[in-house]
Order: sequence, then structure tokens, then C-alpha cells
Amino acid sequence: MFLTHLDCPRCETRHAADRPQNLCDCGSPLLARYDLDAVRAAVSPADIAGRGADLWRYRELLPVADPTDVVTFGEGWTPLLPAARYGAHIGLPNLLIKDEGLVPTGSFKARGAAVGVSRARELGIRHVAMPTNGNAGAAWATYAARAGLRATIAMPLGAPTITRNECLAAGADLLLVDGLINDAGRQVAAILAESGGMIFDASTLKEPYRLEGKKTMGLEIVEQLGWRVPDVIIYPTGGGVGLIGIHKALRELRELGWIEDRMPRLVAVQSSGCAPIVRAFEAGARRAEPWVDAATVAFGITVPAPLGDELILDAIAGTDGTAIAVDDAELLADLREFGSLEGLLLCPEGAACLTAARRLRADGWLGAADEVVVLNTGAGLKYPETVAAEGPAPNAD
Repeated sequence: MFLTHLDCPRCETRHAADRPQNLCDCGSPLLARYDLDAVRAAVSPADIAGRGADLWRYRELLPVADPTDVVTFGEGWTPLLPAARYGAHIGLPNLLIKDEGLVPTGSFKARGAAVGVSRARELGIRHVAMPTNGNAGAAWATYAARAGLRATIAMPLGAPTITRNECLAAGADLLLVDGLINDAGRQVAAILAESGGMIFDASTLKEPYRLEGKKTMGLEIVEQLGWRVPDVIIYPTGGGVGLIGIHKALRELRELGWIEDRMPRLVAVQSSGCAPIVRAFEAGARRAEPWVDAATVAFGITVPAPLGDELILDAIAGTDGTAIAVDDAELLADLREFGSLEGLLLCPEGAACLTAARRLRADGWLGAADEVVVLNTGAGLKYPETVAAEGPAPNAD
């Protein structure tokens, strides 16, 4: 394993990686760091090309030392699909969709769960707890069950029903909360306080290894494009772990010398009903203020106060990117139009990215020649209410 330590991006304190860790004393999330010189000497892109089609093909850049601790359902290596018809329709003929709906548990959250649970098992953790908007809890419950770990999941009542059922099927302790993910977080905090240290806090960015699984989306995009970067990557942003992870992956690849210095512009997409990052970005602020009365059909990005706000804003600024909020009516219309042109049912969070791409092209921020990658972060089938059948009521006779 090439993992050397954990680093605080805010105060630069170095932390040991050989024991369970949560936040830095200053309150910042921690980032895993690797001996990239040793990685460069040990492996090349050509070596990786001959490996299995899952995220563990990048094992030198992942934090699990013992292969027997790897917990996997074959996650990763999702397709990068051209969307030529829809792209031409909105003036982006080089539009690509990274379809995370094909990952186990039906969302990109399985990437973070696979690496986070594997590292937790390696470090001797036996019980994890976390709040969730749905998909992350379902993924962590599933992978924890496969690893022989216990999971406690707190979830808002408004989360997609299927994610609740996934947690129950995996044998997790499921707590339903009348509120949003921050309310579920307070419930988990109380459970952790009562546990006497016997339960590990696996909340978003409060452990450092979920992000390492998410960063493999960035590694895959680059490899699938022949070890080059696109012009723009558009990402639905709630807690922002995937956006932070992709930015981290790109920086590691650049330091390895596997890609050129040019970075893709990163776009954080939020709902107009919950847009703390967009508001902070537009104000030029370093921190995001909590969003009051958050509500959107894109439930996965309903995060009123993301812990990783600084890291999200750094990723946007560091790549000359932007942040944009879209309305529910817009994203639902684009979801339907995309399905009719391309035959793929996106999740609402992925559809929000389509709306962002369409609007950014109309505003001139995106050019017609730009190669644009949109992240569809989950299977549309998990959100059947986004496409309601219309027609006459069935005959009761």
C-alpha cells in the first residue's frame, strides 16, 4: 500500500493513517495522501489497462493494504456514453454521460462504500453509523453486511422508498427521521455519544476513505478518454464528496505525470431549492451558509450545510469552474427529453446536470466544441415518480 498519512487541507496538520480517524482538531475533513513517486515507479497506465474492470484496478491509489480486506460487488468501470442527439439538440455535440446507475446498489455511492467499508474492516472497525439522503445509506448497509460489519443508518422520511428497503434488506439498524439529512445527522451524533466509542462515525467527509472511492470516477473518465482530460465535468453537488474526489484524482494524476497540466473546468450543480454552494460561489465567500427550508425533487443533493464547503469551492475555483442552481421543473423536463432522444432514464440529480449544461451553453459559458462529461449519479429506476404515466384512468369494470 502506498498510503502514507492523512492531511488536513485547512491547517496542514499531518495525521496517522494506521488508526481510525475522523475530522482534524480544527474541524476540517482529512485527505488521504500517497507516496506518488513510489506509485509512479511501481505502475504505469499500460499496467492498469490489463487489469479487471472495476475500481480496484487503481489499487496503488487506494487506501487498502491487504487484498483480503477488500469488500466488493464488482463496482466501478461504468460506461462513458456519447449523447450525440441530445448534445446536438442543446448545442453540445461532444456531450458524454458517465452512467453511475450501473454500479451495485444503483448509485455512485457504492464506490465510496466499497473503499470506506474495506478500510474500516482493515482498521478493525466493527460498527459504523451515518446519516444519509438514501443512496449512501443503502450502499454502506449493503457493503457493511458483506464485510460482516454492523450498520446504523439514519434517513429522512422523504428519502426514496427503495433506499429504505435496501437498508432493511441488508440488516441495518434503520432510523427514520422527520426532517432533512442535518436532522438525521443530529440523531447519529446522539447515538455516537452514547456508544462510548464503540461505533465509528462514517458520516460524509467525517471519515477520509469514502472520498477515495469516489475519486475513481475521475480516474476512470481520464483512462476512458485515453489518459486525457475533457474540457468540462458537470457534477450534482450535495455533500460534494464526488466533486472533491474527482478534483483530488486529477491532481494526483497530474503529479504522477499521467495527464497534462491542463485541468477540466469543474461545475457544481445544485437545486434552486437548496443551493448553499452556489450562493457562496456567487458571493465570493470561502464558506457556505446553511440553506433554510431546503426542498427539491433531486433529493440526493438536498444538503443544507455541506461539511466540505471549502473543498468544493476550492475545486471550482482551482479549475476555473462555476456553480449553478437549476429549478425542479427544468430538470424534470430535461430528464424526459433526454430519455426520448437517448433512451436512458437518468436520476433527477443527473438530470439537473443536463439542465446546467443546456443553460451554460445558452449563456456562452460552454462552447460548441467543448467536450463535456455529465455525471449521472444513479439509476433512474430508483425514482419512478419522476416520469409519471399519463392517460385515462383504468376501467374499474
